[in-house]
Order: sequence, then structure tokens, then C-alpha cells
Amino acid sequence: MKTSLLSILIPTLFVTAAYSGEADVVKVRSNRSSNGSYHFDVSVAHSDTGWEHYADKWDVVAPDGSILGTRTLLHPHVNEQPFTRSLSGVKIPAELSEVSVRAHDSVHKYGGKEVTVNLTN
Repeated sequence: MKTSLLSILIPTLFVTAAYSGEADVVKVRSNRSSNGSYHFDVSVAHSDTGWEHYADKWDVVAPDGSILGTRTLLHPHVNEQPFTRSLSGVKIPAELSEVSVRAHDSVHKYGGKEVTVNLTN
């Protein structure tokens, strides 16, 4: 029986993409600025494999699910895990005492570990 190279490689590519899993938020630091907006430093862990599967953004989310801020990640971080990126100027309504931060990847979308941030500390 003759096996083509594509019949071997294509399933391998799908297994590799699936194995990388979902993007997890592993650490969040937040600071309230003097103007009332917030600055977030967020560390994300994801087994980026390259352009075909990588963590491509993270969001600051209100308890009602509305997105308050998004940091877009413009390239894979294959050799930098976990990695930390920042976002400033996030406006959070005064009545909120907490927000969550969630990460997104190019294959699985959302679903990894989220971190809840208490804004009253």
C-alpha cells in the first residue's frame, strides 16, 4: 500500500495545533492612574507553535461580559513563555469592584484560564 506524504503530514499538523491548547492568563497586575483609568500588566501562557496557532489577544472584561479593553498580540511568542504585555488607559466604571482578564488564541478562541482582579485593593 502506497502512503502519500500529505496523508501523514496533514493529520500531524492538526494534532500539533490541537496539542497547543488554550491560552491561559497566569498573572495580572493592575494600577489605577491619577486620571481614573487603569493600567494592566498581563502574563499569558500558551504553547504557541507559530503563525498557525498562537495567543493573539487578551481582554479586560466586566462582570456582565462587556469588554472594557483589549490588547492585541501581533505575533507568536514561541520562545517567550509565559510572556507579559501591558495595556493602559482602560476605563472601568466606578461601581465595579472587580474585572476578569481572559486570553484568546487563533485556534481555540477563548476557554483557557481567566484571572479575576479585585480593584478595591
